[in-house]
Amino acid sequence: MPIALSFFAVFSVYGVTSPYLPVLVRGLGYGAGLVGILLGLFELAGIAGPFLFGRLADRLGRYKPSLFFALALVAGSAIPLSLVHNPYISALSIIILAAGLRSLIPLMDATATITLGSTGNYGLVRAAGSVSFVLVALGLQYVSFMRPDKPLNIGVWLVITAIASMVALIFLPDSRPRSRSAQCQDPAERGNGKRKIMDAGLLAGFVVIALGRLAMAPIVSFFSLFLVEEIQWDAVGLMWAISASSEIPFMVFSSRLIRRFGAPRLLAASVVAVAARLAVYALFPNPAGAVSGQLLHSLCFGLFHPAAVAFVSARVPPERRATGMALYLAFCIGIPTFVGSAISGLVVELAGYRVLFASFIVFALASTVLYLFTHKLMEDPARPR
Repeated sequence: MPIALSFFAVFSVYGVTSPYLPVLVRGLGYGAGLVGILLGLFELAGIAGPFLFGRLADRLGRYKPSLFFALALVAGSAIPLSLVHNPYISALSIIILAAGLRSLIPLMDATATITLGSTGNYGLVRAAGSVSFVLVALGLQYVSFMRPDKPLNIGVWLVITAIASMVALIFLPDSRPRSRSAQCQDPAERGNGKRKIMDAGLLAGFVVIALGRLAMAPIVSFFSLFLVEEIQWDAVGLMWAISASSEIPFMVFSSRLIRRFGAPRLLAASVVAVAARLAVYALFPNPAGAVSGQLLHSLCFGLFHPAAVAFVSARVPPERRATGMALYLAFCIGIPTFVGSAISGLVVELAGYRVLFASFIVFALASTVLYLFTHKLMEDPARPR
């Protein structure tokens, strides 16, 4: 399937950045505090790109131009970021990288949800991205040349995967199904088209998700360094491959779970898993604890992401889907991760990694409590009660 091929290619880029961007930045010689600020800036700067490219895609009804440009920004920023040891140049390169990289997922998600419709299996297509992530992470863990233990090597791998993704986009469907009449649309889509892009239910869901993602921030930004510096185990690629592998079954069967339980309940379950994962890292700072925590990624992301996409898709009209996904990425992922990353760097410097993970459990608990008070608002209006 062309969409699955594109997901497979694009997520090869994330197979480099997710495990190794913190290693790259740390390898430039910066302290934990500055690393946290730069990684937080990465999340904050990543908000602008999805809005710009998403709005352009929604206006054109075409996704390839935005995706090509986003990948070009990734490839163009990678080498300056990995070569120049200057905080200001690093910050500028991080901003450019984030604008491109953070635009890829909302654009791909918009393409997939519109092309597949509400009855399509988004999770199955998205699983192709997870498979790619696993293969790249494992490959980099055991590669015998250009090992990702130096900033320049990581930058080169980032350029290679970005260019390969641009080639694969040739096969991606390039337009929205505008010709479909209202009578031919799915019932959920007809209802969405009559609603505004933001309502009370979507806002409540955004806050629940944002608090959950804030709890995940220290894992996203500092787990790789936790492995290397606290556990003293050079298994960054392997651990990220384990986490991505664990998410695949939930991705594949996510559409069934969403139809059975509803997206809001699955979001709440994933946040509870985040709290458990943080507790495992804090209580067991050893290889066994690291592996156990990474396996919980199956719930923290494999369950969370399809549910979040389904939640947004149920409440945002198709003609504004890319913009809706950009809003989700900005307010539920970008800002919380920016705040969490900046705080995490300071906590690591002052108290260490175990206190870092333990302290962020409070945000997962806050998310869970808020869900209990707002779950009726968050329910899909088109879903039978």
